[in-house]
Amino acid sequence: MTDLRNIPIREVPMSATGDGPSSTDPATTSHSSHGRHAAAETGWAAIRQTWSDPQRWVAVVVATAPSLVFVAVNALASLYPAIAAAGATALAGLGYRLVRRQSPKSALVGFAVVAICAVVAAVTGQARGFFLVPALIPFAVVLLCAATIVARRPLTGLLLNRITGGPPDWYRNRGLRRVHLVATGTAIAINVVNAAVQTVFYGRGDTVVLAVAHTATGPIFATLAAVTVVAARRTLAAQR
Repeated sequence: MTDLRNIPIREVPMSATGDGPSSTDPATTSHSSHGRHAAAETGWAAIRQTWSDPQRWVAVVVATAPSLVFVAVNALASLYPAIAAAGATALAGLGYRLVRRQSPKSALVGFAVVAICAVVAAVTGQARGFFLVPALIPFAVVLLCAATIVARRPLTGLLLNRITGGPPDWYRNRGLRRVHLVATGTAIAINVVNAAVQTVFYGRGDTVVLAVAHTATGPIFATLAAVTVVAARRTLAAQR
């Protein structure tokens, strides 16, 4: 499943998917024959750089494979074979990440999430139960983002300030706080839409749409993080 649990924003400098090391952060890439690194100057450049590394796409596939396999096997067979297949796929993904010496924490969290989803599906006896816990995540994220905005510490600033090179008291910098306020507000909007979609289709028991929603979530937030990093760095540069 691709979401912020499996694609930690704090690991963006290592990989846009948070599943392993990368030679660049989302706002930086090597683009000259002399091996120099140039920071992305626009949000669009940051998006292209974020997804220019094939390994990032591989990581997305590894993260989303269990839910996609679950849906496919459930359609072809039944619930319990689907649960077993999803568990086996998650275990294979865990092995892949460890063999490639990627973040053990991220790998274990991803495996644990799939295990919890499988248990819920088994207990409820319904395929849609596999997506119950992930469907609740957008609601929690909206509340968390709103709380950090009220506290004048927008969530993206708490997660990304060290990456962008901002000062410890970034929340007192009007420019940086504005960047992170917009980014965190965008995260709220995305999660509101996500929550609405998942609520509707969970109620209908449409596991295909639920799987697609989870597949899209991670790349969307990795892209938001990359654009936010660029905006924050440009703000800091303009203040120097």
